[in-house]
Amino acid sequence: MKPSEETLKKLYQNLGKLFYAIAAADNKVSQAEINTLVKLVNTEWLPMEKMEDEYGTDEVFQIEIIFDWLLEEEANPAVCMADFKAFKKAHESLFTDKVKKLTWKTASSIASAFSGKNKSELIMLHELSAVLKAH
Repeated sequence: MKPSEETLKKLYQNLGKLFYAIAAADNKVSQAEINTLVKLVNTEWLPMEKMEDEYGTDEVFQIEIIFDWLLEEEANPAVCMADFKAFKKAHESLFTDKVKKLTWKTASSIASAFSGKNKSELIMLHELSAVLKAH
C-alpha cells in the first residue's frame, strides 16, 4: 500500500530533523554540511521521489525546509534524533532498504563534510546505525 501524501511529508520532515541532529551534534553547523545536504537532496532524494504538494513543490524539499528551520531555532539535536527515532518506529514500512541506504549515505556525508567526523557526530551515527537496523 502506498503511503499517504501526509505520511510522506512527515517522513521528509523527520529526515530533516535527523540530518539536522547529525550536523548539529557538535553544537555548530558548517556551510559545508548545509551544502552537502542540499546537494544530496537534489541529486539523490529528488529523483527517488516524484510526489509534489498542492503548490507543485516536491515534498522531498521538506528535508531542507525543516533543517533550515531547526537551524534558525537552534533546536536541540538530541530532541531531533529522538523525534526521528519515534517516527521510524511508528512507520517502519516507509524505511525500505533504498531509503535506509540513502538515509545512511546522507547522514554520513553530512558528518564528513566539515573536517571529518568528530566524536559527537560519530555517537549520533552509531545511534542512527542501530535505529536503521532495528525493525
